[in-house]
Amino acid sequence: MFIRKALLAVAVTLYFNGTLLADTLALKPDHPSRHVVVTGDTLWDISSKFLRDPWRWPEIWNLNPEIKNPHLIYPGDILSLVYVDGKPVLQLERGGSGAQNTVKLSPQARPTQLGGAIRTVPATAISQFLFQPRILTQEQLDQAGSIVAAQDSRLVSGAGNIVYVQQLAQTPGIKGYSIYRINQTYRNPENEDDILGYEAIHVSDAQLTREGDPATLRISKSYRETLIGDKVLVSDKAELDQSFLPHSPEQKVNGQIISLIDGMSSAGQHQTVVIDLGKQDGIEVGHVLAVNQGGDIVKGTGLASYFTSKEEVRLPDERAGLLMVVRSFDRISYAMVMNATRNIRAADMVGNP
Repeated sequence: MFIRKALLAVAVTLYFNGTLLADTLALKPDHPSRHVVVTGDTLWDISSKFLRDPWRWPEIWNLNPEIKNPHLIYPGDILSLVYVDGKPVLQLERGGSGAQNTVKLSPQARPTQLGGAIRTVPATAISQFLFQPRILTQEQLDQAGSIVAAQDSRLVSGAGNIVYVQQLAQTPGIKGYSIYRINQTYRNPENEDDILGYEAIHVSDAQLTREGDPATLRISKSYRETLIGDKVLVSDKAELDQSFLPHSPEQKVNGQIISLIDGMSSAGQHQTVVIDLGKQDGIEVGHVLAVNQGGDIVKGTGLASYFTSKEEVRLPDERAGLLMVVRSFDRISYAMVMNATRNIRAADMVGNP
């Protein structure tokens, strides 16, 4: 009863670039007093039951310096909301065993090898990134090897086939390579001559079988057909971080969506968009960004509107949803739609949530 009558907003003291700031962390008016974790739950969904802004759970976690290792949340765990020193925390009953640990409202995901713990987002939502799309700079593209031929004069190659690669960077001990096809060129929306990067679609993996120029590679795994002219780079599988700990950028962020994956006209929850912000802008995996759409322009209702069609009124910008960055490159990032109140489109603006 105490929990239900507690204040719905708690003053939280945060440090921002060394400056002490005050912010308000709001609980949802209809938040539950407890939640039993079930298979299929995600950390984002659970946090959404308690917090108005689910991505803000790391802020509460960071207020507790005594806790060094985030708690993983498993199906069967029972989470109860209580207040400690006026701050909301979750009381965790591990697997119904009766052993309780008080933890902050900030479950954190970890890669699947830890076993059993629920994810930040559904596994199906990140499956597309297992194919490792990459954004290449002009320099990386210039340094990549190129397939110039295939065994038996094949035009299309797949798993088990041999391909020959010219200008392949070869390092002793490195045998694993990935093969990519350049799909599209991303340009600065404000300057078409400014190339932000080249989208490289992962088509196959290969093993170096003979050094030289051209080098000989055998395709070990195929996701799409491999063609003459495809680019070859050292595999970067280790770069895919599946922990996805949501947090807000510390710096001011202004950008826009420049493309939707797979040629979609609009994007909804758990679909992916491309934004014109990257590591050079301080963007990192887990950053949460708001999507804002410009207000429509409508005919005014003032006296002048009866005599002329020139009087127009621009409606206020509206928030369309939230994104979370899942891969960040030099000047471009892939971001997943976490929630959407409108159809999210290319040219929508993104900024601090």
